[in-house]
Amino acid sequence: MRKALVVGIDYYSNVSKLSGCVNDANSVKTILERNGDGTVNFQVKLLLSRDPMEIVNRRQLRNSIEELFSGDGEIALLYFSGHGYIETVGGYLCASDCESGHDGVAIADILTWANGAEKIQSRIVILDCCHSGIAGGKPLQNEASEIYEGVTILTASTAEQYAIEANGSGVFTSLLVDALAGAASNLVGDITPGSVYAHVDQSLGPWAQRPMFKTNVKRFISLRKVTPPIRLEDLLRIVEFFPDPGYRFQLDPTYEPERSSDDERNNVPPPDPLHTAIFAILQSYNRLNLLVPEDAPHMWHAAMNSKTVKLTSLGEHYRRLVSEGLI
Repeated sequence: MRKALVVGIDYYSNVSKLSGCVNDANSVKTILERNGDGTVNFQVKLLLSRDPMEIVNRRQLRNSIEELFSGDGEIALLYFSGHGYIETVGGYLCASDCESGHDGVAIADILTWANGAEKIQSRIVILDCCHSGIAGGKPLQNEASEIYEGVTILTASTAEQYAIEANGSGVFTSLLVDALAGAASNLVGDITPGSVYAHVDQSLGPWAQRPMFKTNVKRFISLRKVTPPIRLEDLLRIVEFFPDPGYRFQLDPTYEPERSSDDERNNVPPPDPLHTAIFAILQSYNRLNLLVPEDAPHMWHAAMNSKTVKLTSLGEHYRRLVSEGLI
């Protein structure tokens, strides 16, 4: 079972109201519910607070989080967008009825529930709120504290930073949704917590709010599956074209399907249909940074001038995965 609790709180009775959290929660719910091919992904429970008629109080928030991390299953994911609060003893997620901040749900309690949910293979906490980076760290020092195996934390900012909203949405959540929509996909279409963090981290840059990522896992699980950028059968042929590490694949003009009148006059050999089919796959490798031509600026030049092509470090990584039966 893959379950997610998605919380978005715009309305606060006693502290300043927000404007983009409900939008963010709805976007996260929509992207998590189904994979790219329309198949069911997460069973999502949604908690929203837009106005005084629709509030998420502390008891409801606390009970819902505790319920999320109870029982068993494959993944339990918490996403929260709203006010965060920090003081000397730790951080809190603020419900609609918070008066001072420290009367919210303690992040330390959330981590205790996540750590203790050992019957759930993967427990993921994603926080888009101010000071969220304190999650999984000691109060004020933000030093590493114990995160049990199977727990991953991804936050919008460090313990000292505010989380920024822009155009009716949190900057962090906009990047999160973009990552889950496919921007953070690997070559087999899987989107992992690590690839989501890498996308968010790179997109924010060094001077913006800094996301935090803390994890204790033996391997990353897939948060969502999308259409991969290359056909699986084409990717699997990488060991056919490159049977050994460092292998060079020799090209010649028969691999290139296009011919000019000059080529015909110069007796350049005609295209070979078997070779041009292979060349199309090699070109897809090149577009995905798995392969580069040697001593040639482009793949066309490599073929027409009988140059070789070689795998990049990323290409060698995928060659090894295929050769070991991991893909």
